[in-house]
Amino acid sequence: MKLTQFLLRRNRLPNGHLFRGKDRLVKKVEPLHLRKVAQDFEVEEQNMLYLRYPYLTEAESAGHAKALGNADKRKQKFQEQSRRMFKNDVTLYERLSHLRVKESWE
Repeated sequence: MKLTQFLLRRNRLPNGHLFRGKDRLVKKVEPLHLRKVAQDFEVEEQNMLYLRYPYLTEAESAGHAKALGNADKRKQKFQEQSRRMFKNDVTLYERLSHLRVKESWE
């Protein structure tokens, strides 16, 4: 009887959320997990190396995008697209020009 109670209690799930709180299930750390963490640290260190020693200096990379002219092309394309989508600006003078039949004062 005591053995059966012990065996049944051993596989008991915790109350509430499985992985939070006082009665949570704690997963065992395995060698695979440790290798994954070590690999993540290596990748992070490689990224930091590239950030510390960039390929180009700030002076060399200052005007490279402007030399390509992509910003000007993109701006021109946006202006053309907005001209097609929206009507031309109309002034108040143009709106009321039909009222100016003759300009002489008599």
